[in-house]
Formats: sequence, structure tokens, C-alpha cells
Amino acid sequence: MKVGVVGAGLVGATAAYAMVLRGSCSELILTDVDTARATAEAQDIAHASPVTHGTRVSSGPLEDLAGSRVVIVAAGANQQPGESRLELLGRNAEIFRELLPRVAAAAPDAVLLIATNPVDLLTDLTARLLPGRAVLGSGTVLDSARLRWLTAQHAGVDATHVHASVLGEHGDSEVIAWSAVTVGGVPVDAFMTARKRPWTPEIRAQIEADTRGAAAAIIGGKRATYYGIGAALARITERILGDRRAVLTVSVPTPEYGVSLSLPRVVGAAGVLDTIVPALDNAEARALTASADVLRAARSSLAEWSEPT
Repeated sequence: MKVGVVGAGLVGATAAYAMVLRGSCSELILTDVDTARATAEAQDIAHASPVTHGTRVSSGPLEDLAGSRVVIVAAGANQQPGESRLELLGRNAEIFRELLPRVAAAAPDAVLLIATNPVDLLTDLTARLLPGRAVLGSGTVLDSARLRWLTAQHAGVDATHVHASVLGEHGDSEVIAWSAVTVGGVPVDAFMTARKRPWTPEIRAQIEADTRGAAAAIIGGKRATYYGIGAALARITERILGDRRAVLTVSVPTPEYGVSLSLPRVVGAAGVLDTIVPALDNAEARALTASADVLRAARSSLAEWSEPT
């Protein structure tokens, strides 16, 4: 089970480290235009292998991606303090137009897992550049994890018992589907009542604001986010490698919304196998449509990057 990571910056290297710690794969290859960085990261991560799961870790050129079953694409410009994910589109779309055909040629059978921001639009672009390829973006898997953690903090329970989804854009227009949130299989409102915990519109609004603003807060404090997304990428990769049929809010082109965005998807060896559209209340459904509108507007503003050559 070989996995490739394209882009050995903070996100790519942290995802690789998480996979070594978790034993996600048997072989891992890092590649980056900065070959010295890729070599150093691979060596450092490899030194964790003897005390974890023995993963074979190396670095090399894009051609060494051959044989990978999953390739994580984390290459691109970094989000700067005060910069939105959508503002990254022009810079990173240009990188993708040159890079992705080479990645696809080097690993023709791999599922491509896009992590670079803005992830929804770059997933959309990748699918357009490489029609017929199995492509998915990390989408709102991280946002959903943030929502689960914040809700669990308020409920006073283990976050793994909270099931909650953030839908739409991985960004400012993302939608929290409160109507579908459960804790221990119980609707969140009923669970909070049973636990005698307050659960008011103000509390939900604060959790929503903290979920949506998490990346900006972290970037403001330490200039980048990488631990959460690294673990999320490892989890998605494992579900593909093991054909686990996990339900994850990954991003793929979604015809009914006209753009790539996140909905609950069944993820297995071939990438996304099915989409599960949750039962949303009217406000949530309108917000999801509005989120898709934001993404389509951003894409149309840079149409020259959105069409294949």
C-alpha cells in the first residue's frame, strides 16, 4: 500500500507524519520542487518509523509516485494572515495546471486526494483537467472535526461520539447542518436536555463562529494550520486504501450545485462511491445553495484557470 505526497510543506509533511504514526500505509514517498526540503522531511519522518509501524519512507521526483494507490496533493502557495482561501485561487490554479497532468502521468492508477486551498475549486479544476480520474478533495472533513470537538466540549463527552457535518464550501460560506447533529445517537437538543446542559441559539451561534473562524485564529497565532488537516488526510487515505466505505464530507463535483463542494460521501477504494444528501431544514438548504453560489462566482471570476487546455 503505497501513498505519495506531492508538496512537502507543513500540510504535506504533517499528513505524512500522521500516516507513519497511524500505520496508514506500508510505503510513503514525498516529492516537492524543493528537493532538499522533501529529502529532509522524509528523513525526519523515517526516523519515527522504527518506533511506530515500520513504514518505508523516502523522497524523490514525481516519477517515483509510480505504483501509488493514493496521491495527496498538498503543493501550492500558503494562505497568509488575513487572506481568504478563495484569494489563493489564482496562484494555486496556475500551479495545478502545470503540476496535475504530470502527477496523473506518474501515478495513473492512483486516487488523487486534493488538500491545497481553496480545496473545493482546486478539486473542481483537477476534475476538469483530468476527466475520468478518481479525484476528491479533503473538503470539510476538518471543519466537521472542529464542529464535533466544539460540540463535545459543551456536552462534556468524548468527541468521537458526536456526529456532525459541515457542508458546502471549506471556507466562510460553509453550512453547519444542526438539524442532523447527534451525540451518542441522540439528537443534540435532546442530549443536552438529558445532560442538563444549556443549549441556546446563542451557544449554537458561538460554536458555529468558532468552527468557521478556527483556521483564521490558528493562522493568526502561528501562521499556518497543519495538525488537524494532517490527521484528516491520513484518515481519508486509510478509508480509500482499505475500501472502508466510510461516510466523510469530502468534496467532489456535484452536478446539482454546479461545482465541487462537500456533502456526506461514501468513500472507498475507487474514491467517492456515493453521495448522501442529508435532510436539511429550509434555512440550511438555502445556505447550502448560497455556498454553492459563492464557489461558482469565484470560479467564474477566474474562468481562464477553470477550463482545461
